[in-house]
Amino acid sequence: MKKFIVCYTLDNDIKREKIIKGPDVKKEDVLKDVLDKIVRSNYFIAKTDQGEYRINSSLIRYIQVLNEMHCFKYHTDHQ
Repeated sequence: MKKFIVCYTLDNDIKREKIIKGPDVKKEDVLKDVLDKIVRSNYFIAKTDQGEYRINSSLIRYIQVLNEMHCFKYHTDHQ
């Protein structure tokens, strides 16, 4: 499974939504799905870190799709 982060820049805010897709899905496919969702409805629900957020499609000014990067912290034991 691949994880993507979709950033919606609104008139006065930025919302980030995590989306999980199949292993063969590309960023362009996710962007197409998001654009289709925006064109079909005036409002849609984005699942953000703060919970679900209702987005008015007419307030969206910019959309960016990113691959989620995993950051690992390396710990060293001091003995």
